[in-house]
Amino acid sequence: MGGKPVHEARVRWRLYGLVAAGGFRRYATYRAATVAGVFTNTVFGFILAYAYTALWDQRPGLGGYDLPQALAYVWLGQALLAAASLMGGGFEDELMERIRTGAVATDLYRPADLQMWWLAGDLGRGAFQLLGRGVVPMVAGALAFEVALPPSGWVWAAFLGSVALALVVSFALRYLVALSAFWLMDGAGAAQLSWLAGMFFSGMLLPLNLFPGALGEVARALPWSSLLQVPADVYLGRRTGWDLVAAYGFQAGWACVLLLCGRLLQSVATRRVVVQGG
Repeated sequence: MGGKPVHEARVRWRLYGLVAAGGFRRYATYRAATVAGVFTNTVFGFILAYAYTALWDQRPGLGGYDLPQALAYVWLGQALLAAASLMGGGFEDELMERIRTGAVATDLYRPADLQMWWLAGDLGRGAFQLLGRGVVPMVAGALAFEVALPPSGWVWAAFLGSVALALVVSFALRYLVALSAFWLMDGAGAAQLSWLAGMFFSGMLLPLNLFPGALGEVARALPWSSLLQVPADVYLGRRTGWDLVAAYGFQAGWACVLLLCGRLLQSVATRRVVVQGG
């Protein structure tokens, strides 16, 4: 009696694994775009690194970071920029277009959950972007500057765990934005607002530890801090022991809340699918 549900679950998870692998391969084919992205991330990394160097020369120990840690933060931001889609470029544009044209109605007939389908594909995309556009800028930064590195292998492992959770939180935020197209039909405005919020509250512009007073407390409590600030603190060894568990709990908590909100919104939204243009 229980064998059929178990078999169906295995088949479904195997399908999601194939979708994730397909997402990885899909972005791996865009070689010119990857090279251009690596070049852009590296150039902006150098610009920010020199700006941070000037700032930390004037204010040593700013935000609790010494200069090598601050420089590591810069290059981590460049490494995670595309992986966490902090400036867009993920699945959301495609999904919003499918909603606008009504093609999403076809997606709903797939033998897979809509949210999980897009999550699997986006995780594959994020994994490729982390490797394809993240490693080279990080290596370039480490060769050109005195960049703080994790003292042990377990810190690297903890950092990768935090990055994995960051990718899920990033997807969950962008999935909510994409679903807004059910009501707005053109979700470009919502996507731009989400992009601006992500750039500011993730710590991409400046570490959230530098934000003063209540603004800093609020910024660190918002889900966007899971995308860069938390992984960076794990990488820099500022989250160990129970603090590391708390960091994972913070990211996982936001991932669960946002995914649940996405599922509830999806349930409401799919009742009002509108097929335009016949």
